[in-house]
Amino acid sequence: MARTLDPVVHTVRREAFVEAAQRLMTAKGYEQMSIQDVLDAVEASRGAFYHYFDSKQALLQAVIERMVDAALAEVAPVVADSSLAAPAKLQRVFSAIGRWKTDRKPFVLRLLEVWMSDDNAVVREKLRRKLGVRLADTLAPIVRQGMDEGAFHAESAEAGARVFVMLLLGFQDVATELFLDRQAGRIELADVERTFASYSSSFERILGARAGSIQLIDRTVLRAWFG
Repeated sequence: MARTLDPVVHTVRREAFVEAAQRLMTAKGYEQMSIQDVLDAVEASRGAFYHYFDSKQALLQAVIERMVDAALAEVAPVVADSSLAAPAKLQRVFSAIGRWKTDRKPFVLRLLEVWMSDDNAVVREKLRRKLGVRLADTLAPIVRQGMDEGAFHAESAEAGARVFVMLLLGFQDVATELFLDRQAGRIELADVERTFASYSSSFERILGARAGSIQLIDRTVLRAWFG
């Protein structure tokens, strides 16, 4: 007789592996974390692990996807808020994501180590594409609202959101380099601010938005990372 799979039990058990991996990554780093560490944390067998994940990198992907899910859930109420004009809504989305990352800074820093590793290039590009689609789907309604309000002047909401996200993903790499340079004392805070301002202007031009209407990061978050 074929074994019946309980989807709820499957989801809960898989989530236990992901939660354990996230805790271990925060405490010791991805490279230092072994599959055995995860098994010990959840008191599971190696066979159970491979029932849910075919590799350590697959587990890493699940951890990052979980992080993306949580961050997008954080901004969902902002996107749905009909009382906000589109530029303010876009600003609050950026601010909410920035605060969310800042509240989890130790874990995010561990992820940066993984993200920059050549050993994880395949996972990085796979996740970058998936993240791009999800961000574009999240931002397209805001761009459409801005077009209806006359605040944005893009060819289409979907195309504008896609181009916006492409630049945003590229800027994440730039921000990582800025963070490392700032940590090493190679640049000043003013250099970081000028770079953020330059990219903000580029985002405004993509959307046809008023100059000064889009800020990528609020000052509190900026100082938490670069101050």
